[in-house]
Amino acid sequence: MLDSSNLRDELSSVIKAIHARGWASGTGGNFSAVLQQHPLKLLMAPSGVDKGLVQPQDLIEVNAQGEVLTSYGCASAETPIHLAIATHAQAGAILHTHSVFSTLISAHLYPRDRVTFTGYEMLKGLAGITTHEAIATIPILANSQDMVELAYNLTPLLPQASHGILLAGHGLYAWGDTLFAAKRHLEILEFLLELNYRQLVLTPH
Repeated sequence: MLDSSNLRDELSSVIKAIHARGWASGTGGNFSAVLQQHPLKLLMAPSGVDKGLVQPQDLIEVNAQGEVLTSYGCASAETPIHLAIATHAQAGAILHTHSVFSTLISAHLYPRDRVTFTGYEMLKGLAGITTHEAIATIPILANSQDMVELAYNLTPLLPQASHGILLAGHGLYAWGDTLFAAKRHLEILEFLLELNYRQLVLTPH
């Protein structure tokens, strides 16, 4: 089990950095880090709070059934998705943003089932990729208000995903073995999604 106090400080800092970039405005987005795998326990941002104001002591602990173990705070409705990614992708942290570019691109491309990227040096920041010639794949899944169903539907897509998945018109989930790997993957995927948008703007119709 990871040191809870250190992880609280680190996750709180990452959440504030993401909010500062405009990727989780208002109370949007949700963020978690794995405290322990067996039995699974997550440290999460509470639901319904301004992510720019989250303090280490505000973070809640959630078990594998999505139950809040702390005496305060409510778990996000999207907790089942975090649990699915932590379990089936063996992720150490999961970061979910509602950025402009992830929302626009996912809505624009759906019902295509994926967006792919190749030819960019930034791809090498994704774990497992060593050349700009690699192809990174981000699945696109239909959005739903049934988070249990969404978690079920995204699980078989995880093996093909390059550390991220898009919900159409909703946003991006990114993950990594550690919190800082997840943050790196999030930043790279957001960069690539912005590139995709700008290419669409620049390409004559």
